[in-house]
Amino acid sequence: MAFEFEPKILVLATLACAYPGADAVGKAHLEYPSNVSILRVPSPALFPEDFFARAYARGIDGILIASCGSDCPYKGAYDKLAARIDRLVQRMKEGGLEIERMRLTAICTVCIKAFLKEVTQMDSRLRELGPVNRSAATEIWQASLRELQAGEIVQMARSAS
Repeated sequence: MAFEFEPKILVLATLACAYPGADAVGKAHLEYPSNVSILRVPSPALFPEDFFARAYARGIDGILIASCGSDCPYKGAYDKLAARIDRLVQRMKEGGLEIERMRLTAICTVCIKAFLKEVTQMDSRLRELGPVNRSAATEIWQASLRELQAGEIVQMARSAS
């Protein structure tokens, strides 16, 4: 019997919008793929770029960032997140990871159908792509980590002067 690939999908769901939407799916007794793990977060903008790359390096096949979009209660957070994801997507392209493994979407508190559609589409696409290239993801993670550390060193030098 052949092994069927089942992708690991991580959903970062904001407390204010997307998580209540995902929770509404359960309350409505609807189902989504069992290979989806949902992490409740105040804001996905809190996660540095290396978090996403590290997740791929450790075997997460796809990440769905379900945020509040431009309705984010944290001023400027969505713009920072979008810029961070743009940088990561560029790094993924350069490093040989499919950009379809990352998705940024806005999900509201009652967006049951939208949530189901997003996770189902992500699951379907990842099954086509196959497992994440962990060695390419590790290289992207290490580069991102080096960049983050270099930025911290510059900040420490500036604050010391």
